[in-house]
Amino acid sequence: MLISSLQNPRVKAVVGLRQRSDRDERGEMIVEGYRELKRALDNRHFPKAIFYCPDLYMGSNEPALVERAREAGAEVFECSAPVFEKMSYRDRPEGLLAVAPQVRRTLDDLHVPANPLIVVAEAIEKPGNLGTILRTADAAGVHAVIVCDRCTDINNPNVVRSSIGTLFSVPVAEASTAATLAWLRERQIHILAATPHTEFEYYDVDLRPGTAIVVGTEQVGLSEAWMTQADLKVRIPMLGQADSLNVAAATTILLYEAVRQRRRPPAVQAG
Repeated sequence: MLISSLQNPRVKAVVGLRQRSDRDERGEMIVEGYRELKRALDNRHFPKAIFYCPDLYMGSNEPALVERAREAGAEVFECSAPVFEKMSYRDRPEGLLAVAPQVRRTLDDLHVPANPLIVVAEAIEKPGNLGTILRTADAAGVHAVIVCDRCTDINNPNVVRSSIGTLFSVPVAEASTAATLAWLRERQIHILAATPHTEFEYYDVDLRPGTAIVVGTEQVGLSEAWMTQADLKVRIPMLGQADSLNVAAATTILLYEAVRQRRRPPAVQAG
């Protein structure tokens, strides 16, 4: 079926999903782009509908992906370029956009191994930061990401985009700070918080046991609840004029120190 009218109800419905209220009311989200859609399908997050525009394709693999979505049960609609561009939230659309169920997990849905590596993201405000944290978590082999007291909707199209679809490959749950603290304590997972007010630098502490790296916004940092409950407090050296790092950059540094230690233990351990 070719959709060529900008007034088509399906087109209007997709555009509406840019708004959080519409996403939550309908329990749906937008997945746009080849890599993002492929990762959704690879991780069995199957779309309800897919819209494609051959005139906007960036390569030659798109038809096979559209067929995969069709075989997974998605309704398939071809669109004219003007229609697709109206639905797209990107400056340079790639000709693939899907409507899928929202990602909705709770702490009860998380199943982690012994000595897990976990990221807890508290009140992250910018979708781009949350998406980048997810992308790094996937690359570092993190076992779960827990979004506490959310400010950013994890189903925001810009989270999907900046995570390049790793929203679907990393187990992501949403919970309150109190519930997350209880969940971590029950599993004897150490809580690590970054703060300038400590003598230990991030490479001084042992990150091989089960560890939850807790990060917050660079403007206000972590809440008192997390700072009080932290088992480990570390700082990232700041040698220039800036007194803080972007939260996604800080998360990357801490995660890859944990990866380094788990692959090659540190020669000297703290305390």
